[in-house]
Amino acid sequence: MAKKANNHGGRRVGAGRKSKSALEKLEKNNPGHRPIKIIQQPEDGSAELEGIEMPDVQEFLSAQQRDGRNLLAGEIYKRVMAWLKSLKVDMIVGSELVQQYAMSCARWKQMQEGITKYGFLGKHPTSGNPIQSPYVAMENTFLKEAQSSWQNIYQIVKENCAVDFTATDPSNDVMEMLLRKREMERKNRGK
Repeated sequence: MAKKANNHGGRRVGAGRKSKSALEKLEKNNPGHRPIKIIQQPEDGSAELEGIEMPDVQEFLSAQQRDGRNLLAGEIYKRVMAWLKSLKVDMIVGSELVQQYAMSCARWKQMQEGITKYGFLGKHPTSGNPIQSPYVAMENTFLKEAQSSWQNIYQIVKENCAVDFTATDPSNDVMEMLLRKREMERKNRGK
């Protein structure tokens, strides 16, 4: 659909069929016959790719919150960057995108804690009637942002990785991350 003068219509962002992974194209002998862009290092190590170290965790990703705990975005950032480095695609995915994902995940977890602590309902400031807790709306917003950021990261990895990476996907380890968080909270209380 053509765009009109008022910018209505036109192609939607993210619409259409998702592109296939480089691994899937290689397995099917490249049915489209277009060149496949693959980032990989030779097995013998003869032509080593020159890369940079993982960017340092920015201060705001581990800043102290009002309740005295540190934000967990720094840990999420480190874990995702380590995963990207293990797949040798860390130089393709921008660190800002990973920071955005880490911050959205950390804020989503904070909202979950708020819902757990205060419940799903709140009291309207003027009428006193029960209303939906503001934590619920904020939690949904942060979850949507985190999922969108992760889809962008995952799509970049999928299009540029020639090895199977699904087993090492850090988003598969949600329970492990929750358990680690509780362990860290216990350590912080002991300080």
